[in-house]
Amino acid sequence: MLLSPSPLERLNRARADLRMGLPVVLTDGTDAALVAASETLDEARLAAMRGFGTVVVVLTAHRAQTLKARVYDGDLSRVVLPAEAGVGWIEALADPAEDLTHPMKGPLTSQREGDAGLHRAAIRLVKSAQLLPAAVLVPLPAAHGLDGLTSLTAGETEAPETRLDPVVAARLPMQLAGVGRLHVFRPQDGGIEHYAIEIGRPMRDSPVLARLHSACFTGDVLGSLKCDCGPQLHAALSAMQTEGAGVLLYLNQEGRGIGLANKMRAYSLQDQGFDTVEANHRLGFEDDERDFRLGAELLRRLGFEQVRLLTNNPKKQAMLESGGIKVTERVPLKVGLTEENAAYLATKAAKSGHLL
Repeated sequence: MLLSPSPLERLNRARADLRMGLPVVLTDGTDAALVAASETLDEARLAAMRGFGTVVVVLTAHRAQTLKARVYDGDLSRVVLPAEAGVGWIEALADPAEDLTHPMKGPLTSQREGDAGLHRAAIRLVKSAQLLPAAVLVPLPAAHGLDGLTSLTAGETEAPETRLDPVVAARLPMQLAGVGRLHVFRPQDGGIEHYAIEIGRPMRDSPVLARLHSACFTGDVLGSLKCDCGPQLHAALSAMQTEGAGVLLYLNQEGRGIGLANKMRAYSLQDQGFDTVEANHRLGFEDDERDFRLGAELLRRLGFEQVRLLTNNPKKQAMLESGGIKVTERVPLKVGLTEENAAYLATKAAKSGHLL
């Protein structure tokens, strides 16, 4: 039916439901499961989920390693919810905030039998909703009577490359870069907009000086000294003004793609003595969850095929090239070193391969 939601629209609806605490149904062939996000589930809905059978808390391998939970599925662990446990127990498993003060979470029993495809899809889904990467799951019978909930297949949680549609562009005079144009692009999956700032009048038939800059509220807006994001943003704009032309892509992928709330959770863990990569892993995330295909898509929509890329990150260059954009030169952007972020930058170099 023409008015029915598409798979992409159902995916976005499922993300919204999880953020509000409403479970969704995942299917894979004849298998089905009821899935909720660990950090938004309440006691009443947990009790209702228990009515369908054995409930498990699905954790990523990174988080399971911190908790000393058995990992039988390679990339995740299926921890059985004890009969006496409630949402507080689930939250303690999912959120590492109290790990040091309350390190004992077990004994933890992990499932090892059966297929973990739906569990894997559940983790993808809660991650894409920018929630803690821990899901609560219970298998469903064929006739479950939950047709009112959002339902999608495991395959539909694997979000395809997002198409970005132009919304508006307007002239913008800037203190650091002179006069340019701000382009707003909206993802077709209903996600947050991304921006392209065109400096001067860059030519489309030669490599343009370009920067893929991930949003950093704390650094770009508040002037945080914990990272080098603000200085990199300003240096890139100044370099483009000096060059006479350039394009800066401002991608709303806060905290390396985990969102501002989870980034602040990582900052709290850093205050406990963990470095930036360790903090992400304790939360259950990868080192970097960003999708730089967005940058390639934006450049193509603007008519650019070649760039001189302002970055210290070779992975960013590689992902841009895999998206069909030729990087003719990597232009270093070494600014913003402070006493407060020296350890952070050293970790980026040692563990994430940044060339600093």
